[in-house]
Amino acid sequence: MEAREGTLILVGMVLLLALFLPGLPLGAWRAFLLDTAQFAFIVTGLALSWDLLARTGQLSLAHGAFFGLGAYAAALAAPGLGTIPALLVGMAIAAASSLLLGLATLRLQGMYFAIATLAFSEVMRTLVLKAQFTGGSIGLPVPPAFGGQLPLGGYYLAVTVLAGCALVSLGVSQSRLHYAMAATRQGEAVARVLGVPVVRVKLLVFAISAALAGLAGGVYGMKTLFLTPYDAFGLARAVEALVIPIFGGLYTTAGPLVGGILLVGLETWLRLRIGEGYLVVYGVILVLTILFLPKGLVGLVRSRSKPIPSSSPQGEQHV
Repeated sequence: MEAREGTLILVGMVLLLALFLPGLPLGAWRAFLLDTAQFAFIVTGLALSWDLLARTGQLSLAHGAFFGLGAYAAALAAPGLGTIPALLVGMAIAAASSLLLGLATLRLQGMYFAIATLAFSEVMRTLVLKAQFTGGSIGLPVPPAFGGQLPLGGYYLAVTVLAGCALVSLGVSQSRLHYAMAATRQGEAVARVLGVPVVRVKLLVFAISAALAGLAGGVYGMKTLFLTPYDAFGLARAVEALVIPIFGGLYTTAGPLVGGILLVGLETWLRLRIGEGYLVVYGVILVLTILFLPKGLVGLVRSRSKPIPSSSPQGEQHV
């Protein structure tokens, strides 16, 4: 209960800070900080979406593809439909593709599923690269959010992505679906014996997770105003989605939330301070964190906050 309340307070504080950040006196760094925060919110939303599927025990490398599909679908639909309907189209395309992929692969487990999702990402990237209407290798210009009429429209869309992903993650963790996902992760055979419809649960979570990744991709495209298959469908995007929850704490809402904001902030700070070669330091920090904090930052905080069991006899506890 305490962990749940702590997560709710953390999510509320982060969202409040995100909402009021543009109104704070940020000085000459205002534009840079808002741009970095916007990117951090989008990437954190992607990480939260990946963590949802991870709760079923599946290691997905397809979230880069869902991110890219959402980005391209929203970019192509935006001129005719407008910003919000275009983002919904991106979510729908990503969710539909996940259902097709899931029907073919969700019976696979572990490394086999990861390889299948990686192959899906490469196929999607190649198709977008070869298609004429996507701009191919040249890339695709993307109209700004709301036609550029709202100066902070893109920023608040990123806040919406963060809020949506965090609230869905929280909602799932407090629903019956959470128990079905945990049982599936612990062992599919036992989960089936307990009456859990394993394939149906994994398909549902896969679709929700992919839709959120597609939403993050659509907002990302409207932020960068230009898409290429190498960026939107890159393997780095999929790796980023899984590294953040591992860094922050798997199977939680707080882990990807804290991990995403901290890692984007750390990467930006290292790039400014070190310049070329900052990725070496960044990688070393990640490796050390994973080695010494296998449960992530959330696991460290929870282990520190647990009361130390008393070694005194039972009767002395009430003295």
